[in-house]
Amino acid sequence: MQRPGSTRTSYSSLWREFLVFNSTARRFGLKRHRGKPGGMNVSTVFPEGYVENERTRRQTPPIPKEIGELDLERFRRVKEFVGLEEVSRLEFLVMLFAEVLGTFLLVLIGCASCIKWATTPNVLHIAFTFGLAVASLAQALGPISGCHVNPAVSFGLMVSGNCTFLKTVSYVVCQCCGAIAGSAVLKMMIPKTQIENGLGATMLGPGVSVAQGVVMEAIVTFLLVLVVHAVTDPKRTDTKGWAPLAIGLTIAVAHMAAVPITGSSMNPARTLGPAVVEDNYQDMWVYWVGPLIGGCVAGGVYRMALRANKEDDEGSYDF
Repeated sequence: MQRPGSTRTSYSSLWREFLVFNSTARRFGLKRHRGKPGGMNVSTVFPEGYVENERTRRQTPPIPKEIGELDLERFRRVKEFVGLEEVSRLEFLVMLFAEVLGTFLLVLIGCASCIKWATTPNVLHIAFTFGLAVASLAQALGPISGCHVNPAVSFGLMVSGNCTFLKTVSYVVCQCCGAIAGSAVLKMMIPKTQIENGLGATMLGPGVSVAQGVVMEAIVTFLLVLVVHAVTDPKRTDTKGWAPLAIGLTIAVAHMAAVPITGSSMNPARTLGPAVVEDNYQDMWVYWVGPLIGGCVAGGVYRMALRANKEDDEGSYDF
């Protein structure tokens, strides 16, 4: 039982507690809401004196939700462009071996057709030797590594988004090594009396300037890389089955036009091999600058203007 007077005492204590709470609420900015259920409002969450209002919301620009998605998409594309996962696989060693072997055979057989024996080889002879050699190698090694066997082709495919950066660099190193090995083996196979006639090194024709050589090499390499993109485009159904022949005929046609002018390299590795073995690097930069410019321009042109079904771009490394 409650003693008389205890009710007054309890009311007094409750009144004092209410006054303390009211003063505390005013200090921290709390407000009573008549007729509304109690609960947490803005003032109970944020620090003292901070109340979010409409003006604050107008001054603070909203953060779009798409920013995080764009960053993730850009990171994914950069990751695909670099291609670290691709080159770290064990199967990639087989692809590198195929590039070494393909460039080795191309330089060995192609440069052998350029050596002067009893008669000087004509342009048609050299053109079809290189063209048919590439067609044969593309048929054999294409399903394994793509049979680039040419740094200009690798760089052109990288520009168009069909070859990763690390894969391109690895291919170029292997292509150069294979070309040097092919020239070295060719030098061991021919008699010493024939070595004086050269190992099929490319050189500018009489009266041809270095600028003319660069332009010619860029044009013929542009044609080659453009055809490579066209016949290997998975979205085209009219080129199935005859990609090696088309590439080989393109090389033969380019040789017929450019052999008298520049020797028709179209392939920096093909020029590097005999130059290293013969220790003769005259005008070497012409056969790197010209083909690389032509190959990269062809990759960009095909990507931007000539690619089939441009809307569906699954093999792209844009970022």
